[in-house]
Formats: sequence, C-alpha cells, structure tokens
Amino acid sequence: MKDEEHSDYEDRFITMGNIKGKFIVVVIHTDRTKNSNEEVIRIISARYATKNEINQYYNRGDYE
Repeated sequence: MKDEEHSDYEDRFITMGNIKGKFIVVVIHTDRTKNSNEEVIRIISARYATKNEINQYYNRGDYE
C-alpha cells in the first residue's frame, strides 16, 4: 500500500509480511529503478509490527 502521509517527493510503500511464520514485520520502501534492466528497492525502515498491525495483517486474509 502507498504511504501517502510521508511521500512528499517520492512514492513510498508499506509492506507487511512474516518471517518464518514467527514474526510479522513492517517495511517502508521506495522504488529506485531507473531502467528496465535492473530493479532497485531502497528500504527506508523495517521493524516488528505492533499488535494492531498484526491484527490488520491477519484480518486482511491474503497472507501466506
């Protein structure tokens, strides 16, 4: 999902996922791809999800 609140000069995205089925993490990133030959993703922030975010993650229904 797009991070509209903190995206003044670049498109930032929020991605949630699990690590080995044990931890839910939140990653903020931006796409720095300049050409079609190489994809470049810049990680801005990565952290463990809060309890509220964990609930959101599992209530989405599209997790693995």
